[in-house]
Amino acid sequence: MRRETSPEEEALEELRRLKGREPPRRKKRPPWVRYIAAVLLAAACIGGAELTACRFFAPALYEELMEPVRETAGRALEAAVGAGTAAAGKAGETAAALTLRVRELREAIGDWMEEAAAPPPEAEPLTEADSALAQPEIAPPKDILDPLISDIILREGQEVLTGGGVDIVYFNQTDELRAEQRYGSDPLATHGCGPTAMAMAVSSLTGETVDPADMAAFCVDQGYWCRGHGSYLSIVQGVAESWGLDCESLSPESLEADEIYRRLAGGDVAVALMAKGHFTKGGHFILLRGTTLSGEILAADPASRDRSLIPWDLPLILEELSPSRHDGAPLWVLSKPAE
Repeated sequence: MRRETSPEEEALEELRRLKGREPPRRKKRPPWVRYIAAVLLAAACIGGAELTACRFFAPALYEELMEPVRETAGRALEAAVGAGTAAAGKAGETAAALTLRVRELREAIGDWMEEAAAPPPEAEPLTEADSALAQPEIAPPKDILDPLISDIILREGQEVLTGGGVDIVYFNQTDELRAEQRYGSDPLATHGCGPTAMAMAVSSLTGETVDPADMAAFCVDQGYWCRGHGSYLSIVQGVAESWGLDCESLSPESLEADEIYRRLAGGDVAVALMAKGHFTKGGHFILLRGTTLSGEILAADPASRDRSLIPWDLPLILEELSPSRHDGAPLWVLSKPAE
């Protein structure tokens, strides 16, 4: 005859059975999942804004920080591909899905790195990809150069442009002298029209001769250099302020011809950002330095002596101004501060 068990005995028996069971094990994630998590965690910890600033202001430190992230990303992707290959031996459909996911992951990591590495869009940069951009398709004929209107003379060993409202201390960025000089990591000869034009303006209006190489170094230090693209448009107002010059932006849409004639004839100098046309195939800074008796405009082109000696029609210059409207572009008037 079976003995009836009490509720207390049944509870003790159930407890014994539960104690004899092993606790459920947590599912172990594949190694490649942990690698990917480590990459994303590293990216989050570094922070997009801080990483961008680091790349822009301290490239060496940026590379040092990014190297382990890139290495880990590579390992993660290799592990993911390995996992996909192993899965292919068991189930073709599963392997195909995993391969697609790995491809998406690779693109996502690449997009994130490209976005994080992009320089901040604080100002529209001047585009000067190569030396050809600073040269027009056809050189101006030399038979129209008239030394009675404008000429380049040597004054104490320095070239000076005459004939305008103010004599311009002239520098040419393409001279052999500039071949080894740099604008940041770019050649001054191909990317340095900004600092060269500003060196001419400062040297002519302040009496302090500033060489383009020295101006380029100053502009890099102040953040006006845009790697591979020339200069940020903030270079004009920034340099003018640093040397105590008044800087006024003129709107081409509302500009009266009499105003620009009056300013140039009175000894002011205009910095003009030119688009594709007679002065450039891309983007280019030049100076407007005076007028002629017949109402034409004299320029100082940091990439061409010939174009610096030719009188230009004002409507043509205004037509070929850049469409950029950042930081006062495309036309600034520089003048000595009123005493």
